[in-house]
Amino acid sequence: MKTYRQGRYSKYLRPISYAIDLGIINGLALLLFFENVNSFLFVSLVSLTWIILSLYSKFYDVYRFTREVTIMAMLFKQTLLFTLIVFAYFGFRHNLNINTDLILMYIGLVFLLITIAKFAIYYLLQKYRSSFGGNLRKTVIIGKNRQTNALETFFKHNPEYGYSLKRIFNLKDKSQGSLDDCLLYIKENTIDEIYCSITELSNTQILQVVNFADNNLKILKFLPDNKEIYSKKLKYEYYDFIPILSLRDIPLEESVNQFFKRLFDIVFSIFIIVSILSWLTPILAIIIKLESKGPVFFKQSRNGFNYKEFQCLKFRSMMPNTDANLYQATKGDQRITKVGKFIRKTSIDELPQFYNVLFGDMSVVGPRPHMVSHTHMYAKRIDKFMVRHFVKPGITGLAQVSGFRGEVETDKDIINRVKFDIFYIENWSTLLDLKIVFQTLLNAVKGEDKAY
Repeated sequence: MKTYRQGRYSKYLRPISYAIDLGIINGLALLLFFENVNSFLFVSLVSLTWIILSLYSKFYDVYRFTREVTIMAMLFKQTLLFTLIVFAYFGFRHNLNINTDLILMYIGLVFLLITIAKFAIYYLLQKYRSSFGGNLRKTVIIGKNRQTNALETFFKHNPEYGYSLKRIFNLKDKSQGSLDDCLLYIKENTIDEIYCSITELSNTQILQVVNFADNNLKILKFLPDNKEIYSKKLKYEYYDFIPILSLRDIPLEESVNQFFKRLFDIVFSIFIIVSILSWLTPILAIIIKLESKGPVFFKQSRNGFNYKEFQCLKFRSMMPNTDANLYQATKGDQRITKVGKFIRKTSIDELPQFYNVLFGDMSVVGPRPHMVSHTHMYAKRIDKFMVRHFVKPGITGLAQVSGFRGEVETDKDIINRVKFDIFYIENWSTLLDLKIVFQTLLNAVKGEDKAY
């Protein structure tokens, strides 16, 4: 017998969000344009357009586990589409003589106020769940292993997400009952979501759980098995009617994403070169030359996109030496000059790499390139190290702002660096780039222990 689904969605949140956003859009429109436009026509058209665009862009598909950076991406996408519609409307109704600056101000205010409203709801709900225990989703976990232990820890340490873990069923322990006992518990205690470890269940048991979830309107989610293949960001495609899973989906393989990434690189690098390097370079050149003989810039071969070598530029921070292309700088390294200590600590020595970015060898954000000798070594020793070369290397990267910059003291350092780099490659977005750049600036101001 089928039952009603319990607490899957809070049915009032989405209508409330629509009402707030439409109130902002139409309220501002009437405030700014009411003397020039037919208010009924404009409100009807704008409201209908906003709803259609939001359905297309999935603007209101924000869940308790949605990240802030994802919400910002949704806001930018929705605002961009809405901007095109608004300009199209006033372009068609050019007889209204609406000033372009007024339209831009309207769109800017819409974006600002809707952003505030959206994040206010998001954080208020988190506070409501963590402090008052409301809007909770009751869950159970079927299986006991490393993945389920990690999920249990997540549920317990992140109350703001609103998951209330009621019980864990270890089916390998016969004293805890069978799968039938587990399903009975779920039904009797009105559990909302079921999390299953694939490796803990046979194909027959998985089918049994799926049928139970369908017939009792329960949300069913699976944890990847110990082979970790399902922990990858797999791309699901169809060849005719044949389902195909691609191992790795790389956003920067899309031409549109490449365009915006390159545009960001060019604009940002030109800004740094004109506003900082134009006056800083001659000053540093004099200081570097006064302290030690040798070139102002240090060039080093590094591996970039598709493993192609390029000459990476830096301000010289060491005494000229034959080991520069073989050994990384270490703490207390005697090769580092006095000015070198300062520019390395503040990452100023990396600034000439913006020329590499402008020339197309590097990107502002991406996996940090290693010297060629180290790349060859790590490629043999570290699993998946070569994945980093699917994209251009960066001046800064997710690994660097996550605490894995500078000297590689143990294999654990480079392994963690590779993990963060692969995550970046598989989850790239312009907002993620901006977040990394901002965090890099903060770290440069605060100083980092491994910046030597």
